[in-house]
Amino acid sequence: MRHSIRKQFAVIFIGMMAATVAFCWLLNSVFLETYYTKEKEKNLLEVHGLINQAAVDGTLDTEEFLHITLPNLCGRYNIDGLVVDIQSQELKAFGTDLEQSKLQLWDNLIFLDRQQAKYLLETGQYKMTVVTDKRTNTEYLELWGNLDSGDIFLLRTALEGIRDSVKISNRFLAYVGAFAALASGVVIWFLTRKYTEPIMELVKISERVANLDFNAQYTGKVDNEVGILGANINHMSSELEKTISELKTANNELMNDIQKKIELEGMRTEFLSNVSHELKTPIALIQGYAEGLRDGIQDDAEERDFYCGVIVDEAQKMNQMVKKLLNLNQLEFGNDPITLERFDIRTLIDNYLQAADILARQNETMVEFSEGAPVFVWADEFKVEEVFTNYYTNALNHAEKGKDGKKRIRITLEQQGDFIRIGVFNTGKPIPEESLPRIWDKFYKVDKARTRAYGGSGVGLSIVRAIMESMNQRYGVENLEEGVLFWFELEQA
Repeated sequence: MRHSIRKQFAVIFIGMMAATVAFCWLLNSVFLETYYTKEKEKNLLEVHGLINQAAVDGTLDTEEFLHITLPNLCGRYNIDGLVVDIQSQELKAFGTDLEQSKLQLWDNLIFLDRQQAKYLLETGQYKMTVVTDKRTNTEYLELWGNLDSGDIFLLRTALEGIRDSVKISNRFLAYVGAFAALASGVVIWFLTRKYTEPIMELVKISERVANLDFNAQYTGKVDNEVGILGANINHMSSELEKTISELKTANNELMNDIQKKIELEGMRTEFLSNVSHELKTPIALIQGYAEGLRDGIQDDAEERDFYCGVIVDEAQKMNQMVKKLLNLNQLEFGNDPITLERFDIRTLIDNYLQAADILARQNETMVEFSEGAPVFVWADEFKVEEVFTNYYTNALNHAEKGKDGKKRIRITLEQQGDFIRIGVFNTGKPIPEESLPRIWDKFYKVDKARTRAYGGSGVGLSIVRAIMESMNQRYGVENLEEGVLFWFELEQA
């Protein structure tokens, strides 16, 4: 991803680190020397205060002050000093090199050109100046004047070292800053993965939801804003699926209502005509055999049982036909509403084949249906099962032995653009070309003798047509080399 949050985090963090180091380097360069000089001024005033107090208290000449207290303090601040008692002309010097300090400080006190000095502080008792030793070309910060006891004092500390210290400090800061920025960049690169990976997961989930894949669910357990966002996306996904299902159902019902009024009257007329035609034969058979029993045509008990069996069989066939006609009537008149939902068509077929396995074994028919991943579709699950049942039963009743000497039924799922085509193929004789357009009509039978042998009513494929048209989906039949393929299509989810 070109503008990933992870990269942006790393760049921003490294940039802030670099800016912070640069700012510290700038402050160091501009203010460190001044700050150091101020600290040295405080140190000189502190030592002056200590010496002045000792001179007033009379402890200046004590062993503890001269050899312990004062050397420790001057050594800590790198200060050299000189005190001259005017009355006794006794000189006291202290510092790192006492003898050299006496010579340098005494020489500076007498011969140093004070007009060239830079005065930082001046009172009635002492002055603080920045002077340069011409012999060593070294710059010093000096405090000199009179103590409250009348003695003359001079304290000084070198300033030259601070400039080198500033340079060294800046170089070190630059090196450390560069390393810290680089190391922090590496650390932040790996740390941001913890936060960006859930975000990337949400991005992928949102893309799948945008493509109407509502199986995408956020599974992270992070209890922060990302976790709340993931939970909201999951809720949004489920609500979208529910809403789309309702919209598809409403849209489908609207399309059906448009055609409903146009076809209603013709369907009523056709229904009454077909029912009267189909019921005429079984009613005539029942009436004939019943009259024979009443008139005592057959006195043999076995013959009477045969007559009764024919009557019961025809009555059962009439009952099944009436049930199917009522079902078909409900579909065609729109009294059986369609509910579109998302389900796995492969699971539906698997479950039905397991339940109908005994029928295939009784008919000595091999059923082929390959396993695979779930295939989700939008449709009315119960109506689709009825369509498949009619296709499967029809294939089972018409299956004949193929070239290999076996009856076969092959069920397929194929991708057809945005649709899934479900096919049910059976080995056997092809359907005559002139009959192909008419097999979907109510009560039409290609082979009436065979249809009557297994109790067919000629209504099953009409029910298929009514269901598929109520869902506004395609269906059809094809003659293939070794048999017949019936198919229908459903919208892929």
